[in-house]
Amino acid sequence: MTENAESNMEWYVLRDLKRANSKLPAYKLLEENGFEVFTPMKWRIATRKGTRIREIVPVIPDLLFVKSTRDKLNPLVEKVATLQYRYGRGNSFKSPMTVPFKEMENFMKIAKSSLSATYVLPEEITPSMYGKKISIVGGPLDECEGYLITLRGSKRKRILVELTGLLAVRAEVDPEFIRFC
Repeated sequence: MTENAESNMEWYVLRDLKRANSKLPAYKLLEENGFEVFTPMKWRIATRKGTRIREIVPVIPDLLFVKSTRDKLNPLVEKVATLQYRYGRGNSFKSPMTVPFKEMENFMKIAKSSLSATYVLPEEITPSMYGKKISIVGGPLDECEGYLITLRGSKRKRILVELTGLLAVRAEVDPEFIRFC
């Protein structure tokens, strides 16, 4: 990949309007077409033919993130009727939503590496939850940046990384790895 193409790469926020039980959801279709895709996933217990099974499903069925250039992504978005760009509210309604690389990197690292990761919607986060800005030094979450959050009655330390206005993820972290910014 050329340096110019690499500099135009962004994490685009897309919507998948297919049904939740679709055989080929958009994140699988995009991966098959060579795109780097991230969809926040969670475990769920479901019943199939009378048997309870554990399956992994998207946290928010229509939310996915794709790392690409707009030129490469546009033809597929135009071809697949159930795939759309997400647009922001307010002044940014004319251009598709994107997520900064560092924010996305922190979010994905916590979501992928921690079994205790919990997804939180922006409206569930209260200002009193936010603590100091921290970074993690060492361990599986090395170099992640976020906020130290407190939950009532808990003595465990947690980091919160938010994709502004979309979704946040929090995970437990060992106090020895915390560095205050």
